[in-house]
Amino acid sequence: MNFFNMLLNDPVVFTSIIGLAIVLGICGFYVYFFLKNIEQNK
Repeated sequence: MNFFNMLLNDPVVFTSIIGLAIVLGICGFYVYFFLKNIEQNK
């Protein structure tokens, strides 16, 4: 339980998780964008 308490209360870990979520969201958008454009070009 101490590990999850650290994840929620440590500002450095919390900021890193938010930053990683933003980067993964941008990557997911680009994958969707490119796959959609490839499908439209066929």
